[in-house]
Amino acid sequence: MALVAPHSSLSITGYSITELLYEGERTSVYRAFSESLQRPVVLKVLRLLHPRFEDLMQFRNQFAIATQLHHPNIVRPLALEAFNSGYVLVMPDEGFVSLPTYWGQKKRNVADVLAIAIQLAEALHYLSSERVIHKDIKPNNLVIHPNTGQVQFIDFGLSSLLPKEQAQLTNPNQLDGTLAYVSPEQTGRMNRGIDYRTDFYSLGVTLFELLVG
Repeated sequence: MALVAPHSSLSITGYSITELLYEGERTSVYRAFSESLQRPVVLKVLRLLHPRFEDLMQFRNQFAIATQLHHPNIVRPLALEAFNSGYVLVMPDEGFVSLPTYWGQKKRNVADVLAIAIQLAEALHYLSSERVIHKDIKPNNLVIHPNTGQVQFIDFGLSSLLPKEQAQLTNPNQLDGTLAYVSPEQTGRMNRGIDYRTDFYSLGVTLFELLVG
């Protein structure tokens, strides 16, 4: 498995990389400075030098969908650029941090969870009005501003537009989302299509985790 270069030697034309924020199995996220935009940005890149077609489609999908959304609790990407054999997704850097990291340093209380819940519920109401299903809501796909408490959804790679959803059995071997957070119908093991309610199910699991750990 050929991966992109580590943070210390990674080079992306037009960007000065300053910090590694996240490194997963397939993607890495960096804080950087854009020379053309003259502003700090967050870069999400595919770790594989020769990514799968599905990975490339997810990058294009999250850019195509998220750029059409206008809501304070949703991160809108700035650009999608070619990088090696894949893409780099460019997003604004406005001081947000990973919600799990931030939450792990705070004392849990119901008031803070409710403040987060209200923001996310309003964002999901907006998504449903735009006929968008996120399909991968979980703590790792949420960021929060440590000073204002504003929360935002990220990663629309698995998202789809509701009119394109088919009420049919999904291949059980191809699970969209993270098993611990997805609704029963989204697992593909029920003869039922999915709609906006699958995101509210995942939000409920996410809020439960924030409350009890």
